[in-house]
Amino acid sequence: MTQPADSLPERVARVLLDIEAVVFTPHEPITFKSGIRSPVYVDNRRLIFWPAQWRAVIEGFQALIAAESITCDVIAGVAAAGIPHSSALAYLLERPSVFVRKEAKGHGTRSQIEGGPVDGRRVLLIEDLVTTGGSSLAGVEALRAEGAAVSDCLCITGYGFPEADRAFVEAGVTLHRLTSFQDIVAEASRRGLFDRETFDLVNAWLRDPYHWLED
Repeated sequence: MTQPADSLPERVARVLLDIEAVVFTPHEPITFKSGIRSPVYVDNRRLIFWPAQWRAVIEGFQALIAAESITCDVIAGVAAAGIPHSSALAYLLERPSVFVRKEAKGHGTRSQIEGGPVDGRRVLLIEDLVTTGGSSLAGVEALRAEGAAVSDCLCITGYGFPEADRAFVEAGVTLHRLTSFQDIVAEASRRGLFDRETFDLVNAWLRDPYHWLED
């Protein structure tokens, strides 16, 4: 019997686990920039060291763009982690590429958008990881301030926090994830990467990340 083809979220989840971009540390939580303490860390910056796996992710972006009928004139990456992926995707799709600084540089052109003009152009924003959505939406705001039309953001993965989803909706931006954190947890569980106690702990964090460590 022919086995069903793996879905894109499943394939990307496997890629991230294969290169150990996902580290579970339930007993030594890390602290995100947002202040959330987490029993897991996703480091998609490792992808650029693994060309075959990185290619799978970039081609995953290409497939998602086609599936969702997303159109764009320019592809943008948020500095710094989004830039390699946005640049590789722009090269594959033969689109102009720009990147968005965290803030305007204090010398030279004092520009926050680097690479070329975005005024009057449809810009697709690429992120490596979305937590609360703050940095991504700051990038959207910077692009719109330069006259760009931004309606979609693609990321490799995200935690699926409701406040992040609400923030994108309020900003008029559709967020597309190649894979969800739930897909990653499910694949890690299938591989036996953690016991039942760790599985339950990670899912408890997902349900309420802000109060996870409170008694």
